[in-house]
Amino acid sequence: MMIKESSLRRDTDLGGELAFLAKGCDFVLPSRFKKRLKSFQQAEVQSKQEKKPGTSSPVPLNSVVSPSALPVNKATSSTPLSVNIPRFYFPKGLPNVCTNHEEIIARIEEAFTEFEDEKANICEMGKIAKICGCPLYWKAPMFSASGGQRTGCVSVHSFVSLWRKILRNCHDDASRFAYLVAKPSCGYLEQEDFIPLLQDVVETHPGLTFLKDAPEFHSRYITTVIQRIFYTVNRSWSGKITLTELRKSNFLQTLALLEEEDDINQITDYFSYEHFYVIYCKFWELDTDHDLYISQKDLARYSDQVLRSLFFLGVFSRGNEVQKEGRMSYADFVWLLISEEDKRNATSIEYWFRCMDLDGDGVLSMYELEYFYEEQCERMEVMGIEPLPFQDLLCQMLDLVKPEREGRVTLRDLKRCRMAHVFYNTFFNLEKYLDNEQRDPFAVQKDFENDGPEPSDWDRYAAEEYEILVAEESGNEQLQEG
Repeated sequence: MMIKESSLRRDTDLGGELAFLAKGCDFVLPSRFKKRLKSFQQAEVQSKQEKKPGTSSPVPLNSVVSPSALPVNKATSSTPLSVNIPRFYFPKGLPNVCTNHEEIIARIEEAFTEFEDEKANICEMGKIAKICGCPLYWKAPMFSASGGQRTGCVSVHSFVSLWRKILRNCHDDASRFAYLVAKPSCGYLEQEDFIPLLQDVVETHPGLTFLKDAPEFHSRYITTVIQRIFYTVNRSWSGKITLTELRKSNFLQTLALLEEEDDINQITDYFSYEHFYVIYCKFWELDTDHDLYISQKDLARYSDQVLRSLFFLGVFSRGNEVQKEGRMSYADFVWLLISEEDKRNATSIEYWFRCMDLDGDGVLSMYELEYFYEEQCERMEVMGIEPLPFQDLLCQMLDLVKPEREGRVTLRDLKRCRMAHVFYNTFFNLEKYLDNEQRDPFAVQKDFENDGPEPSDWDRYAAEEYEILVAEESGNEQLQEG
């Protein structure tokens, strides 16, 4: 029952005790207070009844009232209506109720009748892939998922059984591709899952005919493509590509382009042979003993002192795996070279941030920036160049990045400023840092504002390096002939 403030004025003692309670005072005896409050409430009820003649007398507080005697409010006691919320989350794609699955199965069965004993080899699976509405180069995953690697061929019954499961459970390209490529009951893709698919690309794509005849390089090309796939698609750096990451990437669209483009070098994402050639030649030049590992001494011939010190610290990594035994594998070198030559892409920005964040706290402190700049200063002094004092350089970098919190540069700050390549080159690549210092500031601003579909820094680098390597190879051949 609500007690009006005007009623409390008639009982000053009770009002005072309530005030003490409101202030948090605890010296009022609970039992005495309850008795007085109860008697005060009864007096209030009686006074209201006297003011309203003709109303029934109130029920005594200590009387027992049967629940059946209570009035029922039909408006509020009725059963609440259930709300039917339609399903909105479809992890394996939105089902298409209009698709006639039985018609697709009938076409598949009809196609198998054209093969000997109604069994298809891996080449004939290309026709089945097209009937299923899939790109041509899904044929190897389809062949493997149907048991073809064990038996050498796929029967109509085994494939129809597989495809019925896929049609029933997977409703978009990403989920179907993952079902075919991933290990059974595995919801993500690992690096080794791509090997059968890429081996089939090497053996059957018309743009890789020359590579097919050099089996010793098959594994190198496949490793390069796999690393490029994970470099671009695996945004979580987990080493496991999820369905969400696959849907957000352009990998499946690029894979579908392989059957339309005979010149594989025109597909610069993932599959370009020229890009593989540049990466592998760079690695081969550094790997003097050709054991497919680069030592700290080998890396010194590639880039500057800063990269060698990073190698010594063991901070070059894919994910959170630190380099072991002071050596870098070919797979790690793929990540390093792409990140070094293209510091604008998202993976490269994250890659170099992990290298600079020595204490792993997610923030680049002024101490960490000074640590890397000191090595740049040492190299400039050797070259006879007077380095800019660190405080002055720090002001330039903070003006460039404009961090949200003063004196703390985060990954978000670097992605937001769109000038991360200038920031990283200042601390990692002396040659590019000096070039940037001599550039026209209006040209830098033009690069900043340019959002057109220009080739990436990596694409430009790979094209230039490939021409140089081809020219050197031609020159060597002419010398040998002469």
